[in-house]
Amino acid sequence: MARFTRIEVAQKMKEQGMVPLFYNSDIETAKKVLHAIYAGGARLLEFTNRGDFAHEVFAALYKYAAKEMPDMIMGVGSVTDGGTASLYMQLGANFIVTPVLREDIAIVCNRKKVLWSPGCGSLTEIARAEELGCEIVKLFPGSIYGPNFIKSVRAPQPWTNIMPTGGVSPDYENLKGWINAGAYCVGMGSKLMAKDADGNFDLPKIASLTKESLSRIAEIRKN
Repeated sequence: MARFTRIEVAQKMKEQGMVPLFYNSDIETAKKVLHAIYAGGARLLEFTNRGDFAHEVFAALYKYAAKEMPDMIMGVGSVTDGGTASLYMQLGANFIVTPVLREDIAIVCNRKKVLWSPGCGSLTEIARAEELGCEIVKLFPGSIYGPNFIKSVRAPQPWTNIMPTGGVSPDYENLKGWINAGAYCVGMGSKLMAKDADGNFDLPKIASLTKESLSRIAEIRKN
């Protein structure tokens, strides 16, 4: 069962301005990456549902986070059907992110008052998601649409909250483009999860990139 309300999750997404995305099939590796993100100041994590038995890894990681980092809000991404959303909510997911707009996911999440963020690529999809109770829509893949899409959508619909994912990096100019266009927050995955020359996660680098990204977002918003 979710430990944080959807209102608390939405507020934290706005406050932090970034949702780190991550997946690894090894629980010990996942714990280390979670620690790096936490050390960098992030209090949100989207664990992506990308591999076999991913739900088992999430369950273990969620229990670990609840004990060691109780203020970390754990959610799940790459969810493509209502059944999978229900499974992860049973395991404690505080929010659900999807690559597409599906009404069955909206129904099960709304029933338990868990925040859900569907992938949308048109104004019509965004409007339908909002009719279904969505607070924050996911723009995916962000690299295809770009910041101008957000700016254009928010012109007639200033109430729409958009989180671009895909094409977001820690670079100042990249973040500035999204934030100034009106992004509610950004989702950041591969560009944040740095690896060393051997292909292993570079934990100190992940921590520093997380800290830098959060700092830059705060600076851009202030200016």
